Amino acid sequence: MPELRKDPVIGRWVIIATERGARPTDFKSAPRVITRGFCPFCEGNEDKTPPEILAYRNSGDRDEKGWRVRVVANKFPALQIEGNLGKRGEGMYDLMRGVGAHEVIIETPEHVTTLTKLSTGRVEEVLWCYSERLNDLKNDKRFAYGLVFKNVGVVAGASLEHTHSQLIATPVVPRTANGEMAGCREFYHYRGRCLFCDMVLQEAASGNRVVVNGDHYLAFEPFASRFPFETWIVPKKHRSNYETVPRDELGELAEVLRECLMRIESALEDPPYNYIVHSAPFGKEDMEDYHWHIEIIPRLTKVAGFEWGTGFYINPVPPERAAEFLREVEL
Repeated sequence: MPELRKDPVIGRWVIIATERGARPTDFKSAPRVITRGFCPFCEGNEDKTPPEILAYRNSGDRDEKGWRVRVVANKFPALQIEGNLGKRGEGMYDLMRGVGAHEVIIETPEHVTTLTKLSTGRVEEVLWCYSERLNDLKNDKRFAYGLVFKNVGVVAGASLEHTHSQLIATPVVPRTANGEMAGCREFYHYRGRCLFCDMVLQEAASGNRVVVNGDHYLAFEPFASRFPFETWIVPKKHRSNYETVPRDELGELAEVLRECLMRIESALEDPPYNYIVHSAPFGKEDMEDYHWHIEIIPRLTKVAGFEWGTGFYINPVPPERAAEFLREVEL
């Protein structure tokens, strides 16, 4: 019998379609093949990208070899860094100039296709780079929100296979972020507690949807998972903004993120996926009712007419089964 489950954050309903009988092995992908063509992100091709904004280096000068992590502007940006917003109305419609920032975080000088090929220490550097760039961009008063995300595989939107992340700063707070904050605010006003803090406690206590239980971070399949093997990483300590996490707390996050990705890649044979860092808007630090987190979404199913028409998602793999399968993966 299928189940309807309600997401406690956004309030969306999800259909857990158990009668479809999908097994984890039904979603295995074609093996990922590393191409050997020209790659602008590889060390030695620094002149083929826009000038670097930030780099962690062993040696060398700006835009030269010797870097470990490198940040550049996206060559084909969704939003342009120059100019003012120019907010205006056109009858009943609102519009403004497409001002924002669009950056690429190149995670390694070597041509590898997955973050899991890097050591935990190098993953920690990537996570710290996210924080540094968010803290810098929030000083620009034109920007209201910064979104860090990663696309892996063509299906997930990656145009280059060399492992990298992206950061886009927008002049307005996205609807998804507003929806999450509204749901958390309603819960806080009713119960006087953070929704995510309660969720972490309940998931850790039950354990049946937990993938990794660390000292300071919990990774689990959410109760109302939209997609098979959707995995959330939530800090156990309450904090609303990712960029305020101290450096010494990112080491374990790197371990948990890397382990989750390794389990997903091993279980599903390197599927395409996205991960997104959900954080509070710029200028809203120390929110008592909101909790930053990371969502990992393997791209295993397609959104079709029913989903677009209703806003419901159909997930053929119950999160309890997905978590059990991931826990059993041998690393």
